[in-house]
Amino acid sequence: MALLSFALRGKPLVRGMLRKKVFPMVQVLGQKSGERQKSGHVSLVGRSLLTLKDFTPPEIEQILWTAADLKTRIKERGEVYTPLEGKYAAIIFQKRSIRTRLSTETGVNMLGGKSYFLSPEDIHMGVNETIKDSAKVLSGFVNLILARMCKHEDVESLAAEGSVPVVNALSELYHPLQILADMQTLQEHFGGLKGLTVAWVGDSNNITHSYMMAAPKLGVNLRIASRKTLDTCQNVSKDAEHLAKQYGTQIVHTTDPREACKGANVIVADRRLKNYTGPEEEKLEKLKALQGYRVTHKFGEMAAKDWVFLHCGPRKQDEVDDAVFYSHRSLVWEEAENRKWTVMAVILCLLKCHACTTPKPDY
Repeated sequence: MALLSFALRGKPLVRGMLRKKVFPMVQVLGQKSGERQKSGHVSLVGRSLLTLKDFTPPEIEQILWTAADLKTRIKERGEVYTPLEGKYAAIIFQKRSIRTRLSTETGVNMLGGKSYFLSPEDIHMGVNETIKDSAKVLSGFVNLILARMCKHEDVESLAAEGSVPVVNALSELYHPLQILADMQTLQEHFGGLKGLTVAWVGDSNNITHSYMMAAPKLGVNLRIASRKTLDTCQNVSKDAEHLAKQYGTQIVHTTDPREACKGANVIVADRRLKNYTGPEEEKLEKLKALQGYRVTHKFGEMAAKDWVFLHCGPRKQDEVDDAVFYSHRSLVWEEAENRKWTVMAVILCLLKCHACTTPKPDY
């Protein structure tokens, strides 16, 4: 208090003076971590990424910019950059994944940190120990938790009960990391995102939901072609309609994949009924109803001249044929690699204030 009195002696106390004139490095109480800084960067330190619904356009762009910055500096320029030295991440998987696990483990290690993989055999979360207790224990060991869980509410519980950032690596409701990789891939290919139209073909799932939360904020139009019985979650659809109105984009639902693909720049497919847990007979009936949703060049003929194809993988023949999957239209390999750069960006942004040294791409 004495120091404060000395610093302000003889000067009127005005709003912002403490931060700007006396202690410029002190964060003002109540200031949000995502507030834009003078450098043009946005700080996300201490946040959790459970869904892109919680992030503003500048915040999403900050993650994508960081991913592009890391890719340029480390991959293209060969720079050794280890800002996560001394940082530790716990990787919890209730569901298997090659891309998510390897992208996270190699990415954290590349940035100088260390990651520890915990399978269901290693940690019986919610069985031998409650999620609440596990979150508190893990928070004492690591700086960040990345969780691939069956139920979204379990990811939310980890974030609510723990004291370190939590990253949703997939739940039945959202898959934000996949959308970030898709958006980085599309930005690299088209040079920007605003004004693009993405056509989703197949049953709606966690990736569809994440597209609905992110696309409007980045100026991307979205068309979803699916059977009515396999359409999006109603609550997510309501949120998406609000976002589309707020940011001036379109989200269209249809049962006709040809209508969705007409004039689209991007056609996206995914695993069929990957979150389905009902009777096998019912599953076969639902798969039969999706036979007309297999992506082929016939859909591409209706799309924009510059159309491209995305699939998060692994894929099956009933989702897209070889002629499209292995064609020059397909960006699936770039998309897979960008899972690494985007998860690196997410973890780095949540743990450290990273200033990009490369120019910000157009979004």
